[in-house]
Amino acid sequence: MANLLVTGGAGFIGGNFVHYWAKAHPDDAIVVLDCLTYAGNRSTIAGVEQAELVVGDIRDTALVEKLLAERGISTLVHFAAESHVDRSISGPDAFIDTNILGTNSLLKAARKVWLDSGSGVPHRFHHISTDEVFGSLGPHDPAFSEATPYAPNSPYSASKAASDHLVRAYHHTFGLEVTTTNCSNNYGPYQYPEKLIPLFLLNALHGRNLPIYGDGMNVRDWLHVEDHCRGIEAALLRGKPGETYNIGGGEELPNMAVIDRICAEVDRAFAEIDGLAERFPDAPAAQRRPTAELKTFVTDRAGHDRRYAIDETKARAELGYVPAHDFESGLAGTLHWYLDNEAWWRPLVRA
Repeated sequence: MANLLVTGGAGFIGGNFVHYWAKAHPDDAIVVLDCLTYAGNRSTIAGVEQAELVVGDIRDTALVEKLLAERGISTLVHFAAESHVDRSISGPDAFIDTNILGTNSLLKAARKVWLDSGSGVPHRFHHISTDEVFGSLGPHDPAFSEATPYAPNSPYSASKAASDHLVRAYHHTFGLEVTTTNCSNNYGPYQYPEKLIPLFLLNALHGRNLPIYGDGMNVRDWLHVEDHCRGIEAALLRGKPGETYNIGGGEELPNMAVIDRICAEVDRAFAEIDGLAERFPDAPAAQRRPTAELKTFVTDRAGHDRRYAIDETKARAELGYVPAHDFESGLAGTLHWYLDNEAWWRPLVRA
């Protein structure tokens, strides 16, 4: 039995991890620390019996120290982050505060409780990061590996790069047992509807424009969130302290291909599921028109990275990680989750 502290565990990836870990490790106790910003939602982890939600800020070092010490926590899994690139462009300060200062606060608390107190307990600080820290690839460049130099291009990715370096420094300077995973674009249940897939799914249901940046040919590697959780589990159980591992989905696709698949899945759902037209009468598909008519090109995002790709050779070889979801079935499952869980997302979208 282990006691885990999961920061940001009421968010998208963190919440999915809480569900995954509770099912895979039913004897473990999970403390979720989340300040419930716009992207945190109590309902995301409702029903997970061994998860206790503590509403608080990762920058509250004293609170983190108290939780680590009093709950006998030996594993800290750090998801909490500001993560939306567009928000980082319009307001970088929140990203500096949460992603850099917040991570430093957690590291300080972990060092004090796990190392300075002399308890000597085995421990692990696992940090979740992003492939965006590596910058942008050309069309024929090799995929990002763990040895790729950092070259972040947005305030978001720069703040995550800084936090990665802090985690590494606490290992090499103080001996804190850390691991880091850099993931590609996640999708799946419980994703806040500002990211591409849930935004376009819900816009399609409501007959709203599907805003496509630039020419729509920016390329991303798509990772189902459950596969990401499996990769984190593998890093926690088999990862070597001080190491980083890239976790990808093996599905490198241009945004336009993703958008076309979303449109096709929505059209298919309306053709096959009784009652959808009555539930969502503003959807083009409710009138047997193609969802693709909602596609609208908009001005490109400032500094928009052209291509990301993940080389997950190290994770496969050292952790035994292999993604289980292909994008086609993963996207279909995601659409059906949103259709079946309207009560979860309805309060998050404008009328």
